[in-house]
Amino acid sequence: MSEPSGRNEPFDAVDVIVTKRGKQRLSDEQIDWVIDAYTRGAVADEQMSALAMAILLNGMDREEIARWTAAMIASGERMDFSSLSRPTADKHSTGGVGDKITLPLAPLVAACGVAVPQLSGRGLGHTGGTLDKLESIPGWRADLSNEDMLRQLEDVGAVICAAGSGLAPADKKLYALRDVTGTVEAIPLIASSIMSKKIAEGTGALVLDVKVGSGAFMKDVDDARELAETMVALGTDAGVTTVALLTNMQVPLGLTAGNALEVRESVEVLDGGGPPDVVELTVALAREMLAAAGREDVDPADALADGRAMDAWRAMISAQGGDPGAALPEAKETHTVEAPADGVLTQLDALKVGVAAWRLGAGRARKEDPVQAAAGVVMHAKPGATVRGGEPLLTLHTDTPERFDRALAALDGAYTIAPEGSRPDLLPLIIDRIAP
Repeated sequence: MSEPSGRNEPFDAVDVIVTKRGKQRLSDEQIDWVIDAYTRGAVADEQMSALAMAILLNGMDREEIARWTAAMIASGERMDFSSLSRPTADKHSTGGVGDKITLPLAPLVAACGVAVPQLSGRGLGHTGGTLDKLESIPGWRADLSNEDMLRQLEDVGAVICAAGSGLAPADKKLYALRDVTGTVEAIPLIASSIMSKKIAEGTGALVLDVKVGSGAFMKDVDDARELAETMVALGTDAGVTTVALLTNMQVPLGLTAGNALEVRESVEVLDGGGPPDVVELTVALAREMLAAAGREDVDPADALADGRAMDAWRAMISAQGGDPGAALPEAKETHTVEAPADGVLTQLDALKVGVAAWRLGAGRARKEDPVQAAAGVVMHAKPGATVRGGEPLLTLHTDTPERFDRALAALDGAYTIAPEGSRPDLLPLIIDRIAP
């Protein structure tokens, strides 16, 4: 026999659970109440767990997801960038291996006249966190007040910092619950989690980078497209100009996975070099952000070539206490994995490379774990390249060499070398574009 959620509560949590368990739609009032009551503690974790599982199994329609997202936004504060002298645009990636795109992208877009308020997170598991990467720069700090953030957006045009606890607190609580109840994969809950924070952040335009492949959260294109379409609809319904790119995460992005290693590669991109895939995706996302903010007239490739993006990077890092000219940490120990034979590299599994980097110390298993700034994996070849037996294929970096064995175990089966003339069977880097 269930007990009512509280004497003065307008709904009973069990009734809400039973509604969704019975494949019915939740009313606006039920959604508003359950999110608010859960944030207040009037709905217990086990009740919200049951509701999350019912949503995973039975889904939600567009109106339900929009209302759920709005209720999560209403649980906290909303930021306002209307005082800025330039339009704003933000990018969100669903996460991957070697995905350092935010680092060159934010200053690149800022150099083109659009402000980028990039609230980022830390890594967990095999996916890297933008804040962990930037914290490998001596002096750089992730925590800024809202006033500091606004000032930096006006002066520099870009900020990458930690989200304050005031944005969508309901999401923080629900996210932790989903993590331990097997409900992370529910597309309505993924979409509302991402979009509640991004809409509350107050940006005028949003470009979503939805990854597909072994190193991504979404392993297949159809699931990724459904998530992208759901998020684009949520942004559009909330009045935020929103588009999404589906991009390939079968293979790591660039040639590095690990915090300082990825910063070094990002600086190479800003300096006019860097791996072609990182440059291509950075410029493609920059064009989308600029167009969404009404600046189709500016070509970001020019700002990369003429040094303006690098100037914006230096200003952004300096404004947050970092020294853009300081040497980055280097690992005390390295181990080289050699190509076993001559041929063509046809496969390099993003998930396995990501797990290896994590085991070397670049990532964390729990939110409170420390990370090693210098740990990670350097890739000497990408699929399609001709390799020679005995030449370096991967170099593992760590300060704690006892980690090498477990990292090497993670790389078992991570790469395939086929006879010369073979071609890799890979999705294109940019698979599709989803717009309202």
